[in-house]
Amino acid sequence: MTSTDTRPAGVTGDRTGPRTAARPGRRGGPLARARAGLPTLVFLAPMLVIFGVFSWLPIGRAVVMSFQRTNLVSDPVFVGFANFQQVFADPQLWTAAQNTLYFAVLALLFGYPVPLVAAVLMSEVRKMRGLFSALAYLPVVVPPVVAVLLWKLFYDAGEDGVFNTVLGWFGIGPVAWLQDADIVMPSLVLEATWAAAGGTVIIYLAALTGVDPSLYEAAEIDGGGVWRKLWHITLPQLRGILLVTFILQIIGTAQVFLEPFLFTDGGPANRTLTLLLLIYRYAFTNSLGGDYGAAAALSLMLAVVLTGFSVLYFRLTRSWSS
Repeated sequence: MTSTDTRPAGVTGDRTGPRTAARPGRRGGPLARARAGLPTLVFLAPMLVIFGVFSWLPIGRAVVMSFQRTNLVSDPVFVGFANFQQVFADPQLWTAAQNTLYFAVLALLFGYPVPLVAAVLMSEVRKMRGLFSALAYLPVVVPPVVAVLLWKLFYDAGEDGVFNTVLGWFGIGPVAWLQDADIVMPSLVLEATWAAAGGTVIIYLAALTGVDPSLYEAAEIDGGGVWRKLWHITLPQLRGILLVTFILQIIGTAQVFLEPFLFTDGGPANRTLTLLLLIYRYAFTNSLGGDYGAAAALSLMLAVVLTGFSVLYFRLTRSWSS
């Protein structure tokens, strides 16, 4: 017997039937994507508003103020680039720039490798690693002003000062830590390194947990010590983080203010006068109400220099961090 095909004419053996082509624009269109991202925008809106009001608005106000003569009391007067000319003509600008650069170089020489070495040594400790991490981070918990005032006692130039007492045990006379123009900046760098190294140590310790342990085990089998493992394994594995912490430290040291302000107020003989301390003097100590236009101009100049340096740095190191 022959089977009779009861399907309508024109219908083939595909039981799924003819497929209707999807209409373009029904899915994934601009309106659909906007609706999908609306909840995210709603959640981000408060943060964006707060960030704009307390961050971008003051930045924009500072840019405008840099072209004005104002003390925030009388009506501002637009003066064009007069504030920038005033700052460039100030001989203290170049003194502050040199001191800031000197501080940054010393901070990089002493403050940059110390956290890395401390993190590597702590990662080698088998017991009480948490205790050492807490002790390393303890200076970060201390309020910065309290830390500076504490170290000011340590730097007492008399024989009863803490550091001078220790030097006296070895027959070394008292040192005028904050009064000697030759050693005052290294003294400030020492305290700043102690105060800030703890946070970087924790970052490095967290990054070291992502390094493959088999690499260290293979190095130990080959007889490699701590320093060989540091040079051949740790540094290559942490290359990206090291590059980021390097630029962050440069930006941070270029904006040093607390230590020169509380330790020496820029002295002796302006040997610790930094750019941010000069901005503070423009704004609050020059005249009645302060010269906020000059302070804003110098702030804008510093921001432009740091931004340009950061862009150039990341472009030059783009291939190293990959």
